[in-house]
This record gives sequence, C-alpha cells and structure tokens, in this order.
Amino acid sequence: MKYVDEYRDRNLIEAVAREIKKVSRKEISLMEVCGGHTMAIHRFGLTSLLPPNIRLLSGPGCPVCVSSQKFIDIAIGYSRIPGIIIVTYGDLIRVPGSTSSLEKEKANGNDVRIVYSVLEALEIAKQNPGRPVIFLGIGFETTAPATAATIIKAQHDNTPDFYVLSAHKIMPPVMKALVNDGVKLHGFIAPGHVSAITGSGIYEDLAWKYGLGVVISGFEPMDIMQSVLMLVEQIEKENPRVEIQYKRVVQPEGNKIAQQLMAQVFTLSDDEWRGLGTIPGSGLKLQERYTAFDPANKFPVDIPEPEEPKGCICGEILRGLKIPTDCTNFAKRCTPVTPVGACMVSGEGTCATYYKYREN
Repeated sequence: MKYVDEYRDRNLIEAVAREIKKVSRKEISLMEVCGGHTMAIHRFGLTSLLPPNIRLLSGPGCPVCVSSQKFIDIAIGYSRIPGIIIVTYGDLIRVPGSTSSLEKEKANGNDVRIVYSVLEALEIAKQNPGRPVIFLGIGFETTAPATAATIIKAQHDNTPDFYVLSAHKIMPPVMKALVNDGVKLHGFIAPGHVSAITGSGIYEDLAWKYGLGVVISGFEPMDIMQSVLMLVEQIEKENPRVEIQYKRVVQPEGNKIAQQLMAQVFTLSDDEWRGLGTIPGSGLKLQERYTAFDPANKFPVDIPEPEEPKGCICGEILRGLKIPTDCTNFAKRCTPVTPVGACMVSGEGTCATYYKYREN
C-alpha cells in the first residue's frame, strides 16, 4: 500500500477485524504507549471492531502529560525571574502547576514564548543578548535528538545565555515499570516515531524477560488493526517477540545519527514521571561537558512541595489503571478549555482524546 486512503479502506480493515475475531480466544489486555495511537484508536472507533475479550489500554505516551508537577513548578519559578525568557512547545504552557501555569505567568507579563522547534529557541537567544533563554526540553527519543543537535550548535556558535531544562525521557524503563507495578498486560502496541529513532532492539527485554508481545505500529487504522492481529497471534501461540508492523518507517537498527547525537549530549538519569514516581534510568540529563547549558547551575529556584490537582486521576490514567470517564471532573469541571490536569491539556492526552471523540 502506498496511499493514505488504502490504510483507511473499510473493507480491508473489516477483513482484519474478522481475522482477529477468528484467531482470538484468550482474554488479553494490550497497551498503546503513544498518544498518537490513542487518538487514532478513538478517532476511527477501532475498539468497536474488536471482540470483547480484547481490551486496549492507554499508557504514558504523552510527553506533556508525563512531565512531573515539579518540572512544571520549576519552569514557572524560572518564568518569574526578571529578564529570563521561557521558551516552550505550545501544549506545555497550559499545564496547571501547583499554584499557577505558564499561561497565567505570561498573562501576568512574564516573558513566555511558544515555538515549534528548539532551533527557534536558539535564535531567540541570539536575538536577545544578555537575557537568559531557557528552553523546556520535553519528549521522548523522538524529540531528544533535535534538542541534542541544538545544544551542540549552541556550543559551536558560542551562543551565550542559552539553556535547556531537560525533562526528556526514554520509553523502555517506563514500560517495564508498569509491569513491575502490577499492571496486567499481555502486550504492547509500541510507538512508531520513537522506534524510528531507537530501532526495535530496545524492546527485547519485554519479550524475553517479561514474556510480553511487542509490535511497533504505524498510526493509520489499518496499521493499528494489523498490529493487534500480530499481537493476538503471538499471544495465542504463546510466542512473545518484538515485531515491526511499521516497516515503511521503522528499521531494526533505527536512526544511527540521531542515536549518536543523544549519546553525545545526554546521559541516563533517574527521572520523575507524573503518576509513576521516580523511574531509574528513564531520564536524559546533560552530560558534564554540556552542564553550562543547564539552568539549574546558574539559576537555582526554590519551589514549594508540588501539589497535584485535587480530584485529578491523570496519574492512574497514565498507568492504565483507570480511564478518563472514571474521573468525576471529566467533561464537567475539567475540559480542554478549563483543564484540571495535564491529560486534558495536550492533544495527545488520553483525557483530551476521550473528550474530543466522546459520544454526546
């Protein structure tokens, strides 16, 4: 298949759905750990095509959602320091902190700017000599290489007053943490964009050590349904392994150049995830040779003990323990216009997806 409409062909998709029903016998739970997959599943109503013995769970696949309350509060603290320019991707600006948000700080006159690329942040630093520019680096292996490349360029160009507050994270440790935490899963629909960078090898432990099926999926309806079928076949045959459905984008070895950029700039560290606590070796912090770009070394900021929004169950949703409609705030006090928690803010957030595609 070459064209988008082929991946959305109703007859082909229904044929795969019939094959799933024919093959599937066991009660199984599968988790997608990419917000893009969550959106596609609900946009196209794919759960309605699956037999009742197959359950799809949404996991911690939204970078904005998993960024900790502490990270948000620190960013807010930096925004209040006179002269500092905070630069961020759009979704993050609306995430509620313990007492404020970057959106509110911007409304109060603090300099918070939205960009589409980390290179824009570097350009802002060049255009504002003497003013510290702090880029809020979030995202998984998909966005981390661009941040790494920009830091290398900033060092090469000797750009002063450019900093990166890194909340970049990697996927395998959180996937293992969910299983270790007792979440009952039989397999993962693995993220396509992350895997295009990392390759498929990062998931081998999940198959061989944890006995879980892993299929790296694309984002069209046919991609996801085919991935479910591949996982069902693995589980029914009791042969868990790592497979690539998204072969038109993902290669087993991944993107070597992007991997080298991350390895040059970042080192693994323990990091805090919303709803999951601190997960060892899941974060990417700057290596010692690049610590001049870490704002914590020049602008220490004191913040109160972070507080999660009252009544928000975003953390449990990210762990696959609950769904948005279990929350008493959902579609009432908490909407995309008035988000109570991070999962309702980002377009990749599970709550935002449920809200957008809910049945009225």
